[in-house]
Amino acid sequence: MFKKFSIILSIILMINNCSNKQDNSFTIDYEKYQLDNGLNVVLHEDHSDPLVAIATIVHVGSNREKPGRTGFAHFFEHMSFNDSENVPRGANRTMISELGGTRNGGTWSDGTMYYEVVPKDALEKLMWIDSDRLGYMINTVTEDALEREKQVVKNEKRERVDNQAYGHTDAIIRKALYPKDHPYNWTVIGELEDLQAATIEDVKEFYNKFYGPSNATLVVAGDINIEETKELVNKWFGEIKRSNEVEEPKVQLVTVNETNKLYYLDKFARLPEIRITFPTVQEFHEDSYALNTLGRLLADGKNSPLYKEIVEQRRLAPSTSASQNSYEIAGKFTIRVRGNSSVSLDTLYTAIMKGLENFDSNGVNEADLKRIKAKQETGFYNNISSALDKAFQLGIYNEFAGDPGFISKDVENIKNVTKEDVLRVFNKYIKGKNAIITSVVPETQPELILTGSKEAYIKEEEIVQDAEKEFDANANIEYEKTASIHDRSEPALGDLPLLKVPDVWQGKLSNGINIYGIEHNELPLVQFSLRIDGGQVLDPIDKIGTSVMLASILNEGTENKTPAELEEAIGLLGARISISSDLEALYVSGNTLSRNLEETVSLVIEMLTQPRWDSKAFDIVKSRRLTSIKQSKTRPQLVSINALRKQLYGQTHPRSFPVGGTIESVNQITMEDLKEHFYKYVSPKVAHIHIVGNINKQKAQNALKKLGDNWSGGQVNIPTISNVEIPPEPKLFFIDIPSAKQSAITIGKPIVQGSDPNHYKLQVVNNRLGAGSSARLFQTLRIEKGYTYGAYSNISENQFQSTFLAYGQVRSNVTLESLEIFRELIKDYSDTFEESDLEKTKNLLIKQNTRRFETLGNLLDMLDTMSRFQLTKSYIEEQQETLVKMNLDEIRGLANRYLNEKNMIYVVAGDAKTQLSQVKEFGYGEPILLDRDGNKDF
Repeated sequence: MFKKFSIILSIILMINNCSNKQDNSFTIDYEKYQLDNGLNVVLHEDHSDPLVAIATIVHVGSNREKPGRTGFAHFFEHMSFNDSENVPRGANRTMISELGGTRNGGTWSDGTMYYEVVPKDALEKLMWIDSDRLGYMINTVTEDALEREKQVVKNEKRERVDNQAYGHTDAIIRKALYPKDHPYNWTVIGELEDLQAATIEDVKEFYNKFYGPSNATLVVAGDINIEETKELVNKWFGEIKRSNEVEEPKVQLVTVNETNKLYYLDKFARLPEIRITFPTVQEFHEDSYALNTLGRLLADGKNSPLYKEIVEQRRLAPSTSASQNSYEIAGKFTIRVRGNSSVSLDTLYTAIMKGLENFDSNGVNEADLKRIKAKQETGFYNNISSALDKAFQLGIYNEFAGDPGFISKDVENIKNVTKEDVLRVFNKYIKGKNAIITSVVPETQPELILTGSKEAYIKEEEIVQDAEKEFDANANIEYEKTASIHDRSEPALGDLPLLKVPDVWQGKLSNGINIYGIEHNELPLVQFSLRIDGGQVLDPIDKIGTSVMLASILNEGTENKTPAELEEAIGLLGARISISSDLEALYVSGNTLSRNLEETVSLVIEMLTQPRWDSKAFDIVKSRRLTSIKQSKTRPQLVSINALRKQLYGQTHPRSFPVGGTIESVNQITMEDLKEHFYKYVSPKVAHIHIVGNINKQKAQNALKKLGDNWSGGQVNIPTISNVEIPPEPKLFFIDIPSAKQSAITIGKPIVQGSDPNHYKLQVVNNRLGAGSSARLFQTLRIEKGYTYGAYSNISENQFQSTFLAYGQVRSNVTLESLEIFRELIKDYSDTFEESDLEKTKNLLIKQNTRRFETLGNLLDMLDTMSRFQLTKSYIEEQQETLVKMNLDEIRGLANRYLNEKNMIYVVAGDAKTQLSQVKEFGYGEPILLDRDGNKDF
């Protein structure tokens, strides 16, 4: 996987020890030392949960590559998850999830990270796996493994770049902004021809040059004993051979001598997008802090000049964005606006320039600067809420700033940004400066391109049938094992931590709302959700999307506050309040410092009882909803899933429509519809409050009391949704996505309600089929065949009939083969499920329970599940007891009854020109053609 790991640069006025005493600095406790081989080690002890997180940060990203061998850092990350000398084949990918943990990796321009979280009994086993990857994997690399990962990375690029709207924009900007020999000239995933040309010798050269311990930081954070952990680190990592020193990359800032306008006609885009990119400075440069604040001031919030000019006044786009991206050796500042349908980018560019002109004239508003800084404190705590989050921060600061404690200096630098600093960097880097300006528009609308733009060159991959090189994923590996002082065989597990479910308290407000709460004092935060049952289930069938639009407009001010004033009031508290709606409920979600809870609740009451009903806001909300619907049609997997639901549930079931409606239904919704829905259905009679964090029952009830006293409403009758019939036979549908490099496959059927006793059992049944990277779908389609970046299955949890889905995006020229694999794995699942599978499933799910209570979000989910399905406080223990009692016959019986492949519907979204004729050979009759809305008649 490739991504940018952002060092948190949004921290201000930190609070220590969950008290109200303010301090000017913040530190995360740690101990740092270095092994004799040069490996930097950082340890953080946190006994709040029986978990351990390990992060290994290697100081090698795409900026260490050379032209002709681009994408190597990311490709090597993939290779590192394969075999190593002392860990059994495939265990690197399967064992951690079977231990109840989670793992992944990421590569960005400047570095690569590997990370895992496991129950603390698996700490030494994790060290065994991670140390083998860092020090003992290179001898096990084979041609077959090399070829498989080439296919996997290609599939990742197809899924995340080639088959995505605006997926090529980053590559266009990089090539225009940076010279050919600059390390940021190419994307992290690189060029496919470079990847295909990679040899084992190239891989070994890259490893020997960059993957030594002296070029890495190891962080162990969580429920550990420092001294015992030091012994384990020395045992497993200490004898890895010391590597040559790696020279630090030098800063290479760039300039743009003249503005360069480029365009790209995007086959997947439905909306026009413009980006204006300015060269700036590297990370930790003094100007980077002010540039970060400038981005927020320009575009973040209803008072920002770009939002006011583009969204509010001219109605050209649903939102605006401006941000500073500081990397290790250079930086860039980007303004991005994705316009409404058919908006000319000339018009949008003029509006952006006017917004910048307004900022130049009006300067920095002190209230906006204060709001941004207030939000940064809460944001910081939210971003260190888990052991893994802390490991990320400590490791990245150590590797890129030279000190895991640099966070204190970073805090100080952010806090010290003044409005004069912001104006200075605006004048230095943005105002009147040359830039790279990209226009990405739908392929059929070249008239929207910014005047004066030249076409950008993007090399499109051509998918040819049977063109990929074959490989044997199970081929024997012969290699010379590295000598080792101590036994590097698999260590035993420690003592399994006991399941400790948090204490849940319950209460009731004067208006009848039930409260569910958990006191959790690790951070000075409170998180809450108010669920009002109903949601899209209550929408008129011809006006689906009413509840989603209502939720949106409730965020747009109150009787006494304009949208901008409401946003400022929330922001000055460092709080977040968001109203949203899904299929079954409307949610008011909030996050705030515990000291500000009462004031935050007062704003919630105002939003719920005094809507503004502003006509201008209604137009913006409606335009934003229509834009979102159009964008959703550019995502093949989502198109495939939505079409399948329509075919499963028919034309009148709430599940047959996408959440938020269709173009046709939203166009019919009026302000009066929203008012009617609000007064009829938004009532405390169907509401439930969940609250977790640094607050006890008494204080929480006191803070929420006003909500009980000031909010009233009538009875709400939520309709009973009848179950639909199970398809009597399998059917195959096809949606044409012209020029798609991948086919999105979705398979599914209706199953039981979320409250059905069999629902949890079916989640257990599904686990080995598709619930992660160690399950059969992923292992077969990605690891064995190399057809996809990922394939999974899951079971939704609805109050009415839930859905089983299996899905994945596969290389287009293996669409038929992938369909056949999906079918065989599902069809044969019951017969091939063995006692060993049941043992793995039980072990995995029992151990995963230790990770269910770490963050405030985890705790809030637990309470929401309790109230939705009327479960007791001990429902997790009860589920675990159910799991332990399940036997092989029951698993097979449930699979035969509910996951019967002969009752499933198949939907493929792909390139009809090359794949439709192939798919006809699947054996389920002539594929039924659908449009992107899932309709047959088009």
